Amino acid sequence: MERIEKFIDNLPPMDLMRSEKMTLVQLIIPVESAHRAISYLGELGLLQFRDLNSERSPFQRTFVNQVKRCGEMSRKLRFFKDQISKAGLLSSVHPVVEPDLELEELEIQLAEHENELIEMNSNSEKLRVTYNELLEFKLVLQKACGFLLPSSNHAVAEERELTENIYSNDDYVETASLLEQETRPADQSGLRFISGIICKSKALRFERMLFRATRGNMLFNQAPAGEEIMDPLSAEMVEKTVFVVHFSGEQARTKILKICEAVGANCYPVPDDISKQRQITREVSSHLSELETTLDAGIRHRNKALTSIGYHLTQWTSMVRREKAVYDTLNMLNFDVTKKCLVGEGWCPIFAKVQIQEALQRATFDSSSQVGIIFHVMDAVESPPTYFRTNHFTNAYQEIVDAYGVARYQEANPAVYTVVTFPFLFAVMFGDWGHGICLLLGALVLIAREGRLSTQKLGSFMEMLFGGRYVLLLMSLFSIYCGLIYNEFFSVPFHIFGGSAYKCRDVTCSDAKSAGLIKFRDPYPFGVDPSWRGSRLELPFLNSLKMKMSILLGVAQMNLGIILSYFNARFFRSSLDIRYQFVPQMIFLNSLFGYLSLLIIIKWCTGSQADLYHVMIYMFLSPTDDLGENELFWGQRPLQIVLLLLALVAVPWMLFPKPFILKKLHSERFQGRTYGLLGSSEFELDVEPDSARDHHEEFNFSEVFVHQMIHSIEFVLGAVSNTASYLRLWALSLAHSELSTVFYEKVLLLAWGYDNIVIRLIGLAVFAFATAFILLMMETLSAFLHALRLHWVEFQNKFYHGDGYKFKPFSFALITDGDD
Repeated sequence: MERIEKFIDNLPPMDLMRSEKMTLVQLIIPVESAHRAISYLGELGLLQFRDLNSERSPFQRTFVNQVKRCGEMSRKLRFFKDQISKAGLLSSVHPVVEPDLELEELEIQLAEHENELIEMNSNSEKLRVTYNELLEFKLVLQKACGFLLPSSNHAVAEERELTENIYSNDDYVETASLLEQETRPADQSGLRFISGIICKSKALRFERMLFRATRGNMLFNQAPAGEEIMDPLSAEMVEKTVFVVHFSGEQARTKILKICEAVGANCYPVPDDISKQRQITREVSSHLSELETTLDAGIRHRNKALTSIGYHLTQWTSMVRREKAVYDTLNMLNFDVTKKCLVGEGWCPIFAKVQIQEALQRATFDSSSQVGIIFHVMDAVESPPTYFRTNHFTNAYQEIVDAYGVARYQEANPAVYTVVTFPFLFAVMFGDWGHGICLLLGALVLIAREGRLSTQKLGSFMEMLFGGRYVLLLMSLFSIYCGLIYNEFFSVPFHIFGGSAYKCRDVTCSDAKSAGLIKFRDPYPFGVDPSWRGSRLELPFLNSLKMKMSILLGVAQMNLGIILSYFNARFFRSSLDIRYQFVPQMIFLNSLFGYLSLLIIIKWCTGSQADLYHVMIYMFLSPTDDLGENELFWGQRPLQIVLLLLALVAVPWMLFPKPFILKKLHSERFQGRTYGLLGSSEFELDVEPDSARDHHEEFNFSEVFVHQMIHSIEFVLGAVSNTASYLRLWALSLAHSELSTVFYEKVLLLAWGYDNIVIRLIGLAVFAFATAFILLMMETLSAFLHALRLHWVEFQNKFYHGDGYKFKPFSFALITDGDD
């Protein structure tokens, strides 16, 4: 035993097996070099700061004003980004780098750019409104003339009426002056009209309102404007309708104007004199051309300003995010009593201590500080954070484990084994080398485009798929391997590794009256013999094979979990867990289900017809009875009795010793501490940590015993339920195979039986759709989730606590868009 332990101790440590060793450090930083020091640490990204001001609100912290300024600059940068996006421009792919730009200078630049853009937007909006109104006026002049009949009796009154109804606007100075010259005394008893323009969607409702308001005493004419006009509120192009309302009387005029105002109709004056109409039309067209020129020049100037901003937008955004992150981190530090230094604490990996010290020395030198930064290691009471160094390949598997719970500091990491076991168990359920090749092609496409996709902003589904590209790669490779074992290519078997070892006794093996297959040569060299396909015994044979294989895989993985609990206990020097947890758990699990696995292997090797259900059931009900034809080897009955007794002994072995030994150790330790305190100095009493006292005073035997009892019962019941849970490997594999068979036989082969190209193409399309969306998407997701369950529950509950917390260093590389 000592040789084994020495051999284990001499094994080189694995990077991913245990989390990195961490240490708690304290930094004492002079104020003049604090900003530069935190910036250099952010570039390094290997120190997680502790918040020493957690009791303070964000508004009570030292650098709150700097954080507010950064927040305001972030708002301006988002405004610039929105403006660039609305203008249809793209930020520069190769941004211009400005050397040594200070935050104060950037703040001034951003304010100037924002004010300039706001002013340009305001002017552009005013010009756009004026342009729209003139365009509407032009359309009204063109369309309304067809509804007006020249009449010398009431023409003057109409012109005066329309002149009074025009909306006042400073941009209409020249047009209004022309109309004012036309104002003459009017005959109030004549027929009047109001012309204008309204959205096409509101025209019918507008007409009904006018009819009801005037009680039918009006004539409503309308015509489509003929071109779309931009709505100033929604900035969308809308269709409009020109209208002319004929009425009589001052009361009707007031009502119509109010209705026009309520529904958003714009009224414009139209004279009935053709010469005046032409004159006004020329003036309006002239104004429109001038406004178009002005608007185009304004848009060009605005786009030029936005393009100039776009060249620097990436750099400015990165700089502001970094500065905000630095000041947020500085807010986690405390001033010392002299108010000249900032004191900070944080966790860092032991391997990073030298790099951190070099960064701090560089910060001291670059800031020309007369006082160096003090860096020293502290003793920690709480548990350190968990940090695993992963790469592109292992990161996805680590995320799968962390989704269940972050590993406790330096406990065994399941991700080491998940790299292989997760895609393998997935493949056991998904095994089909045709479907596996489809998944492999998808994984290879994602890996081939890794460089380009990693820089793009992907959707949630694509981002998840891209993050798990290497998981998908291994899942597809293992699916091809298991598919070759099952001999299934889209549910079709192939004679890949030679001829079949069986032949049919009759014409067809699928006939119910057939005696089945007979063996006439050596076994098929790899995987399932293709002759089982379509035979009378296909389902019983495959069900038996996959069910027994599921039990073997499940027992093997659960044993691996218990063995890892031994390495955890040994690493943390907990001999109690080894003697009273690891040993009885191994005995209990293998006395029952390890023995069942042994019987399965012996039955496969010997070709025995023994009923394993009968053997396992009567092992409990009648352990002393003769096994008869179910005996697989000599001495099986006494071995079963011994294994049953060992399983019974293992339960109290797990339950009782550990709580009582812990109680005894606690009592002895507490008494020894009491005697030791009598001889200690007053200084030693003062420096004794409170956590040690709390630990001994908080020991509660009943709580420990109940916890151990729950753990023991959970393991005993879980040994049965977890083994049964691994039968999902058999169930999902069977479901996948049967679904593939149904789609192949009932869709593809059925369609191919018709001598019609259209039916064949339809059958092929349905088969492709079912394969892609049901077998390759839904079945993949189903097998993935079941494999996830087997790892999280059946495997990890044997050894994995998962109650740690992640190492989250202060790093500029981890800043995302959401941190604005």
